[in-house]
Amino acid sequence: MDEARAREILAAVGLPVELPGRAPEAPLLALGENAVFAVGDLVVKIGRDAELLPRAERELALADWLAETGVPAVRAAEPKPRLVEGHPVTLWHRLPEAVRPAEPRDLAPLLLRIHALPEPASFTLPRRELLGGVERWLRLAGDAIDPADAAFLRERRDSFAPAAAALTPHLPPGPIHGDALPRNVHVGPDGPVLVDLETFSSDLREHDLVVLALSRDRYGLDPAAYDAFTEAYGWDVREWEGCAVLRGARETASCAWVAQHAPTNPQALAEFERRVTSLRHGDPEVRWYPF
Repeated sequence: MDEARAREILAAVGLPVELPGRAPEAPLLALGENAVFAVGDLVVKIGRDAELLPRAERELALADWLAETGVPAVRAAEPKPRLVEGHPVTLWHRLPEAVRPAEPRDLAPLLLRIHALPEPASFTLPRRELLGGVERWLRLAGDAIDPADAAFLRERRDSFAPAAAALTPHLPPGPIHGDALPRNVHVGPDGPVLVDLETFSSDLREHDLVVLALSRDRYGLDPAAYDAFTEAYGWDVREWEGCAVLRGARETASCAWVAQHAPTNPQALAEFERRVTSLRHGDPEVRWYPF
C-alpha cells in the first residue's frame, strides 16, 4: 500500500464532506504498516492489509482500558474498526498541537505507569511477538531484496526466538508498550501522551527498555538523553544479562520491517542493505537510520 492507494481508501471511508482536510488534501502523518492521516479533528489509521484487523480491534480495546486506568494515551473516536476495501480503518481523536518534540525522558513516567498495571480483565494481551512479523515483511519485500539476505534473516529469527523465550527477567512481566520510542509520544499542553498502541503486549518489561538502548547504539540517540531516561525510569537495561539477546531479536525484526518498503522505495532498499550488511559483519555500532 503506497500513499496513492491509501488516499483511495481514505476517500472510500465516507467521512463527512464538511470536515476540513478531507481526502485527498488530508496531511499524511505516517506511512508504515498503517497509513495515518489527519482529517479535521480526527486521525484516520488505515492498515496495510486485512491481516491487521484483529490488531486494530485490540488497539481500540486498549484505548478504552487505558482511559479507565488513567494512563495518558490517544482516545478512540469509534469503538470498532471499519473494514474498507479489505483494509482495517480506525478513527481517533486528534490531539492538540505539540508544545515541543518528545524526548526519551518523556517516556519514563509513561512506562512506569504502564509497567505498574495489572493484566486487563476484559481482554487478553498477546505476547510481544517481536519476531512474528519477519516472515510477512520478507514476503511483502518479494524479489526486491536478495534471497540470500532473506534467508540470513530467517536464520537469525530462528536462532533468537528460542533464546528470547528462555530469558530470565529482572523486572516482573506484565503489560508493556512494545515500541517505546519518543516518536510514539506526543507532548501536548497537558504533558506526554502515548500515540501508538498497536504493539501493546504482556511480556518482559525489558522489551520496552531495550528499544532505547538500541537507539543509543544504532540510531544516534544522544547518550546524555539516554542517561536522562534511565535516571527517570530508575534502571538501565544494559545491566541485565539478557539485554544482548533482546537487542539481537529486535535488530532482526527492525531489519525485516524495512524490507517490506523496498519494492516501492529505493531508500528503503538501501537502508535494508545497510542493516543486513552490519548484521552479517557482527558490527553492533554501524549507524542505522529511522525509516
